[in-house]
Amino acid sequence: MKSEEFATAIEMNEKALSLYELNSLVRMTIEQTLSREYWVETELSECRTNRGHCFMELIEKDERSNTPMARASAKCWQSTWNLLQPYFERTTGQSLHAGLKVRLKVYAQFHEAYGFSWIVTDIDPTFTMGDMARKRQEIIRQLRAEGIFDLQKSLEVSPFCLSIAVISSETAAGYGDFVNQLADSSYAFQTRLFPATMQGEQVEQSVIQQLNKIFQLQTENGEQKTPNTQFDCVVIIRGGGATADLSGFDTLTLAENVAQFPLPIITGIGHDRDESILDMVSHTRVKTPTAAAQFLISNLDHTQQRIDTCRERATRYAQIKMETERLRMTRIAGHIPTLFTIVKTREEARLQRLMQTVITLAGQHIQYQRQHCEKLQIRSSSSCEQRLMKEQHRLALLTQRAQALDPALLLKRGYSITLCNGKVVRAPEELHPGDELETRLAQGTVRSEVKGEKVKK
Repeated sequence: MKSEEFATAIEMNEKALSLYELNSLVRMTIEQTLSREYWVETELSECRTNRGHCFMELIEKDERSNTPMARASAKCWQSTWNLLQPYFERTTGQSLHAGLKVRLKVYAQFHEAYGFSWIVTDIDPTFTMGDMARKRQEIIRQLRAEGIFDLQKSLEVSPFCLSIAVISSETAAGYGDFVNQLADSSYAFQTRLFPATMQGEQVEQSVIQQLNKIFQLQTENGEQKTPNTQFDCVVIIRGGGATADLSGFDTLTLAENVAQFPLPIITGIGHDRDESILDMVSHTRVKTPTAAAQFLISNLDHTQQRIDTCRERATRYAQIKMETERLRMTRIAGHIPTLFTIVKTREEARLQRLMQTVITLAGQHIQYQRQHCEKLQIRSSSSCEQRLMKEQHRLALLTQRAQALDPALLLKRGYSITLCNGKVVRAPEELHPGDELETRLAQGTVRSEVKGEKVKK
């Protein structure tokens, strides 16, 4: 029964329809009016697999306001999905994920129990590749407009790059290969892992978070270098995995963070033919984690070669310099006798002139001093005579004065001197009963003793 006949029969029957009958009417209508397949260009807002089937949520947004204009559900059954998935990923280099622009071949299906859905029968990967290329070119254009696309290239990897910050998955085999490769070298590398999600939609946020952590550790310690907190470079590696997982490294925000990071960043996340935007803006891009380790080892090998070359040059220069100086000393030594004779003759002549000058000056000085001494002698003779006469006269006066004061003269005149204990007695108060007195007279000495009471004045 066609849908028109079914609808007419329903109209002739005035009783109410069951939900199943109503949905059957919708199914038949859709099957008759939308019987062919359609190509649709849309964006995936969700994509998941369950029991081998792929379930998608389709969305179309207003280009100006980014507001959803249309939504729909789509399914790709297991038999079809097993063919389309590897073909799409092999061609585009990534898997279907939210935010991806796709061109799908679909037909309409309505089920009484499960409702409406578009059934996917084919996918055009060239459309997605074109959209991806357009987005990549837009990101590259914006990075160049901001002037940061080549910022990492202006940095220099330290010739002694030993302290490495590694952003990778902790369980990735590539990380183990990287560490083992460095450990097998003859250099003392120090690595610190900053674990991050390296595939899926969380790549951008996870890698940026670890870059911020590295930058914070770098700036907190300043110039004080402590183990595993000051780094010479950053290595971002992805151990294995499908090429389709590279899409997380093609984002503008991640590229801006990497391009403006102050340390050189080495990436080893892809394969020979795949180059992500992250690879483009990084300082150095290598194919694998092992190649990243080899790059660091080669950097130190080059430094060692430069040191060895400088050492050899310094040794050769020192040898040449020493040989040159030895020859110069030999020539100088050969000239020494002649030079010594010349210098000796010149110095002897100079000494002779100096000696003659000294003799002349000494004679002049002696003559001058002799004349000076004669003048002093004449002056001193006259002065001495005058001084002698003056002093003789003064001495005669003093003699007369001393003679006039001689106690013996006083004693001859009848005076006496009384002594007590060797001291002259000048007053009676100085004497006490029992004191012995000595009285000196002109013709002798009288001794006496003080008796009675103390003599009062």
